[in-house]
Amino acid sequence: MDDRYAPPGQLTAAQTRHALGITAGALRNLVYRGQLTRASGTERHPRYDAKAVAAIVAARAERAVA
Repeated sequence: MDDRYAPPGQLTAAQTRHALGITAGALRNLVYRGQLTRASGTERHPRYDAKAVAAIVAARAERAVA
C-alpha cells in the first residue's frame, strides 16, 4: 500500500499531522481519546476523514482566538 496518496476526502497520517501541526504521538492520542477516528486504510497506514480533520483545525483556531 502506498502511504503517499489518499483517496479524495481522506488524508494520510502524515498529511493529518501536518494539517494539525502535531507529532505522531499526539495523533495517536487523538485517536485513542476518540477525538478522531480512522476512515479507512490499515492499522499501519490509516486514513482520516478530511472534514473531521478540518473541524479539529477550526476548533483549535477558534479556541486560540478566544
